[in-house]
Formats: sequence, structure tokens, C-alpha cells
Amino acid sequence: MKHIYTSIDIGSSSIKIVVCELYQNKLNLLASSSFASLGIKKGLITDVELAKKSIRGALNEIEDTLGIKINKVIVNIPSFNAEYVVVKGNIRIDNEQSIVTGDDIVKVLDSASSSTNFSSREIVTILPIDFTLDDKAFIKNPRGMKGINLGCRAVMVTTPKKNVYSVVTLLENMGIEIVDISLNNIGDLYCFNNKKFEDKVGAIINIGCETTNVSLYNKSILVKSSVINNAGKNIDNDLSYMFKINEETAENLKLNFSLAHKKYASPNDIIEIKNNKDELIKLNQFEVTEIVMARLEDILEEAKKEINLLTSKRIDYIIITGGTSNISGFEYVVNDIFGENANIGNVKMLGIRNNMYSSCIGNIVYFISKLKLKNKNYSMISDEEVYEMTTINSKKNTSDSMLGKIFGFFFNE
Repeated sequence: MKHIYTSIDIGSSSIKIVVCELYQNKLNLLASSSFASLGIKKGLITDVELAKKSIRGALNEIEDTLGIKINKVIVNIPSFNAEYVVVKGNIRIDNEQSIVTGDDIVKVLDSASSSTNFSSREIVTILPIDFTLDDKAFIKNPRGMKGINLGCRAVMVTTPKKNVYSVVTLLENMGIEIVDISLNNIGDLYCFNNKKFEDKVGAIINIGCETTNVSLYNKSILVKSSVINNAGKNIDNDLSYMFKINEETAENLKLNFSLAHKKYASPNDIIEIKNNKDELIKLNQFEVTEIVMARLEDILEEAKKEINLLTSKRIDYIIITGGTSNISGFEYVVNDIFGENANIGNVKMLGIRNNMYSSCIGNIVYFISKLKLKNKNYSMISDEEVYEMTTINSKKNTSDSMLGKIFGFFFNE
């Protein structure tokens, strides 16, 4: 059985989709898409028909690449007003051998989720902290151990119901089955997580289009988050205002001409563009970069203050991700604001070495980790569909097909 998973990130500026295969405990890219989004504001659906059109456009790109229909997905839910509550659960192991099974882990987590009333909110996921088994404590995975009383501590993640149902209803109306839901800040952690973080307190800053998400983690468990209304779009607005150009031209300046830090920007590097009066104007890289850098500093300073509001504990690591972190020279701005304590995330997957995909990839890794904990075997694409996909792609030029490149290039899960 092939193990193939699809993740969709419904963002304000773009719809990101990745399809990956788990092969020999490594995650390989099969296809990816980033499609301009409409009808979505700060992650929330504002126009159903426009949002459907955008999502369908992204799906069409993936389906054209793979030659099959995408019917099942993992989807992110907006993290506005998300809450994180520690809950506890207990069950009795009732099989004859008194061996903890994957089903027992499901049951104890379910008992934890039932221990608190969330009637006015929707449960997004439950993040296990540790388990107890009789007199043994702080167990990460009790499956296969022998005992009678199984307990757990976990973080229950909830959001307002509208955050969930606006996205779920939209996809279901499109005929897409939602296999799992998650938050982008959970995906970000699982994209960049490693063993060094297991006993650390850290933060991840995801600078998106319209919002910046600041999330706090303790021992690789998401414990708090907040949303800042200052992000990549503000850079476009600044450039648009200063040079009297439209937002599309401003975004192109940001992505393709500017640097993030004026340290290496050149006043001799000139670009000609048209302003709103259709006049040809000349801009140099240094003056454009000054404006971009000023806004990036503002965003990071706000994020820094937000981290201090979220915790008084010492922060051991800070990771910065999101599409805005791809601007050339961004690491110099990060170092100015945070010092050596912060690093830019590095998406390692061949074919999408771009931080705008970090949440999308990480949510697949998170989903797989849940399957392993519960000892479940699952794929979103059937063997028949895999055969159809590989048959179609075998007829294409393999030098252009990601399917022809995946073996030997792996993303650690």
C-alpha cells in the first residue's frame, strides 16, 4: 500500500497544496501548487464563490500534474482566537493481555477531550503531552507496554465554530472529504521540529500576507498563540504609497527587486516602472529596500513584543517562516532585531524549498505522527489511483516530472 497525503493551506494571498508520499519513513514531494486566492480575508472565507474558484484552480493544477482527482485533504483552520487548554484523561486497559494498543491511545485521548465542556467552541485537535501507565509516568508512547490504568495529559486546541465550519462546509460542498483539520502553527512546528526542541521553550513567527502569527511552544507542544495585523501586504502598501504605483507592481518590486536589508542594496541597480499616472519612473534598489526594511523591522519588533506578552520564560529558539521570509537578505534584519537566537526556517523538500509551504508540509508530518501513535495505516489515494497516476506520468518527460526525481531526495519526518 502506498501512503500518499494531500494538505491544503487556504491563505489570503494564495491557496497552497502539496501532495506527498511517505516512503521508507521519509516524505517525498509528488506535486505542489500555489494559486492566487480570492474571496478570503485573513484566512476567513468572505466570498464563497470566489473562494471555491480559487481552491478549484489550485486543485486543477495538482490534478493535471498527477492525472487523478484529489478527493481527500488535510486542511488548515484560521487560528484567530484559538485557545489551548491542558486536559487529562484516564481509561482501563480491558484486553486479556493488558497490552496498550493504538485503540487504547485513541480512547484515552477521547476521554481527555470529553473531560471539558467546549460547547461554544470547536475542537480542532488534541496534542498529547505524555502518558501514565499504572505507576509509570512521563511516557511519550505507551503502545505495546503492559498495564491496567492508562492516563494522559494533552493540550486541547479549540477555535470559534465559524473558523472551522466556514472552511469545512466550503470544501464539502466541492465534494472534498476532510480527513483531518489542523492549525498552521501546528504545521510550522512539525515542519521545522527536531530533537533539540524537546526540552526547550521557543517561538515560531509566520509572516503571511495579511497577518503574522506568533506561536509559543514548550517541549514541542503548542501552548499559546496570537495574531498580528501587520504582514507582507503592508510592505506592498508602503511601496504603493511612496512611489504612487499599483499594488501588483509594488508586490513585484518587493519580491523581484528589493532586498530585505539595505546593507547590500545598490543605489546603482536601477529599475524602470510605470506609476499610477502611466509615467515611466526610475527607482534604485537602495531606496526601495529602505522602505521594505523599515516595514520588516516594524513587523519583527511587534512579534518580539508579542512573544514577551505570551511568556516571561527565557526563549531558547525563534524560527521565522512564511512567504515574506523568502525575501533576499532577510536574515540580516532578523539578526538586527533578535540577535543569534533566531533563525529563518528552511523547508528542505526538493521542489518547494519555499517557506510559504511550511505549514502545508508540516500538517502532513503532524497527521502521519498521529497515525503512528495510534498504529493506524492510511492513505488518501487508493492503489488503483496510484497505478493510474504512475502510468500517466510515465508517459511524460521524466526530467520535467517530480515523480522522476523523488527517489534519493527526502524530507525528514
